[in-house]
Amino acid sequence: MAVVRVRASRCRPVPGLRATACAAVLLCAAAGAASAGLHAADLRRGPLPGLAGEHGRLTAEVTVTSDPRRTRPVVRGDRAAPAAVVLDGEAIEVTAHGRGEGLGSGSAVRTRTPVLVVVRAGAADREWLRLLPSTRVRMTARAAPPMRQGDPYAAMLRVDDSGPPRVTGPPGAAQRLAGELRAGLRRATDGLDADARALLPGLVVGDTSRVPPDLRDAFEATDLTHLLAVSGSNLTIILLLLIGQPGRALRAERGGLAPRIGLSLRATAAAGGALTLAFVVVCRPDPSVLRAAACGLVTLLAIGTGRRRTLIPALAAAVLALVLYDPWLARSYGFLLSVLATGALLTVAPGWGAALRRRGVPGRIAEALGAALAAQAVCAPVVAVFAARVSLVAVPCNLLAEAAVAPATVLGFAALGLAPVALPVAEVVARVAGWPAGWIAGVARTGAELPGAETGWPGGWTGGLVLAVASGFVVAAVRWVPYRRWWATGCVLLLALAVVRPPPLARLVSGWPPPDWEFVMCQVGQGDATVLAAGGDAAVVVDAGPDPVPVDRCLRELGVRRVALLVLTHFHADHVAGLPGVLRGRSVGAIQVTGLEEPPGQAAFVRRTALAAGVPVVRAMPGERRRVGRLEWEVLWTGAGPGGSGGGVMDGPNDASVTLRARTAGGLTLLLLGDLEPPAQRGLLRAHPELGPVDVLKVAHHGSAHQDPELIRAVRPRLALVSVGADNTYGHPSPRTVGALRDGGAHVLRTDRDGAIAVAGGIRVWRSL
Repeated sequence: MAVVRVRASRCRPVPGLRATACAAVLLCAAAGAASAGLHAADLRRGPLPGLAGEHGRLTAEVTVTSDPRRTRPVVRGDRAAPAAVVLDGEAIEVTAHGRGEGLGSGSAVRTRTPVLVVVRAGAADREWLRLLPSTRVRMTARAAPPMRQGDPYAAMLRVDDSGPPRVTGPPGAAQRLAGELRAGLRRATDGLDADARALLPGLVVGDTSRVPPDLRDAFEATDLTHLLAVSGSNLTIILLLLIGQPGRALRAERGGLAPRIGLSLRATAAAGGALTLAFVVVCRPDPSVLRAAACGLVTLLAIGTGRRRTLIPALAAAVLALVLYDPWLARSYGFLLSVLATGALLTVAPGWGAALRRRGVPGRIAEALGAALAAQAVCAPVVAVFAARVSLVAVPCNLLAEAAVAPATVLGFAALGLAPVALPVAEVVARVAGWPAGWIAGVARTGAELPGAETGWPGGWTGGLVLAVASGFVVAAVRWVPYRRWWATGCVLLLALAVVRPPPLARLVSGWPPPDWEFVMCQVGQGDATVLAAGGDAAVVVDAGPDPVPVDRCLRELGVRRVALLVLTHFHADHVAGLPGVLRGRSVGAIQVTGLEEPPGQAAFVRRTALAAGVPVVRAMPGERRRVGRLEWEVLWTGAGPGGSGGGVMDGPNDASVTLRARTAGGLTLLLLGDLEPPAQRGLLRAHPELGPVDVLKVAHHGSAHQDPELIRAVRPRLALVSVGADNTYGHPSPRTVGALRDGGAHVLRTDRDGAIAVAGGIRVWRSL
């Protein structure tokens, strides 16, 4: 028998390796500091920083550096900031109207300063949205400082004129080509269903201009937002068609199209590089696209060499190069999530996939599940930092969507290439691509509608650290506790129950919502939304809050599927902006509004939204009485009509609030005051001197200091409820108001501290927190 002796060699440190590593670290730090200094200098260059501090007016010539995008309306107090078109740009010439720092009136100064251009919504939105990067535009605007410290621009330029842009220089040839291709894809998808039409351009080239807010919210709730932005997976799918699986790249039986058309390994790598360059040109060299290209190059390296050990250094080099190119990426959560997800797929996912295979999970499913779990484990703590939530459906939704991403992307790129030369053929290909794209949208919408899709979690870095530690404990437990099939099955069932949350089980575990609730004040932030039970799955809803998501969640938790009547007390945004959330997936009998249609923009929004949903809008009249089941109510005040104005007491929309007195099936009496101010409160008391004690008072105007003490003494509520947002800047509720209510014998609860509040007969109270 031959004996083979193997000598074990001891690894010896390479001379000078430590010094080389230290020198490399110092060199990278110096390069980073120099790059950050140069980019920071751009923010202080020229006259714009001084003009922004003075809110000066100016004429500027700006080179567009990003795709124009439409913002979502933002509710600020009782107003909704209208949607606007914003774009990143670089000011190359500035002329001040008046004196500015270092700039005389009427003198033009050449500069290179990053700016954010804001164009208020108007009839010319389409022209602004068609602008391509590298286009030069001249505009008259008012400068303003950046909204937040650390924003990557020196000033905001709020354009005075909402008319079409004044183009002074056309875009470059590459951007024109990219724009034509993207426009061709939009034309090819025009005939698809709404979700597929919106989603397919986003999947292929990151064009999300058609994605509606509710679909975007669904993707955020299910942690599928990476599909709405160009990512490394888009490029990887295309490269896989060329070369096949990375692990077989060096073998004679390597896959993909390259060996079938006779390309050598080096030629294949060159072809992959060309595809990457085309990818950047078509998808625009924005930071997100560059990030995707860097991650795609990491995958390209794996495809070209088949050596996994080179991937992490390559990823690190790509990250370093991107941060040196654009130091602002170091502050980007999206960039951090991209790097973490890529690193997890390269390091953690293979081991987890192998562990799942050892436990009997089929190979492809184990690989996909391992990748989804690894990406979620490393990314969830970062999401918790800025979103203060954890998605319980992220892994299954990503698994269900993953099967459709590749065909939608490949067919979408085919439609992109065919559209300029054969639009009818491109439309056919896009129609086929619309099926998997529609599947992905359906997964997002279905997952977001599940009661346990999102779970609240402490925000900030503390919350992220706690989640990271908790995830580490779970991973350690799974690794060290002996595997038992019954134990794994039980955990999966518990997770499914936490997501589906059958109402009887949810009530048993959390006590929310109580089975016999009669009135609920939803937690919607700085706004109002209340619900009156009308029997079965029906209810009367009063106000919709400032955001569709929380009011929709509240109604789903309460099991409300039919809204007999939606009363919008007045048209301030913190009461009506959430209207789409009430309408989502429910039948609504009618929407009742006040007679004073101010602010006009919000009144028009209500009528436009109601018309789209086919819901009639009716005006509330003082003295009218209604009844649904055993719930009955009376309109006491609308600021107009019989007993309404009380001799000119109205002072704006708040005093036109529809005020209701209701009696529930259990005999509770409630007074819902909307946002009445003291003059209208006194007018209400004069118009209804018989107004006596009530069980529950919805305190007017979020508990502000402006309350009429005579009204509080007249109604003597047993329970006073305040709908208010946490850490609001208005000081609501006022300590003086809270003190006056308590002095009158009321028990005061507030949604910022107590969460949603439910009341049943006998003044039994439940809180969701």
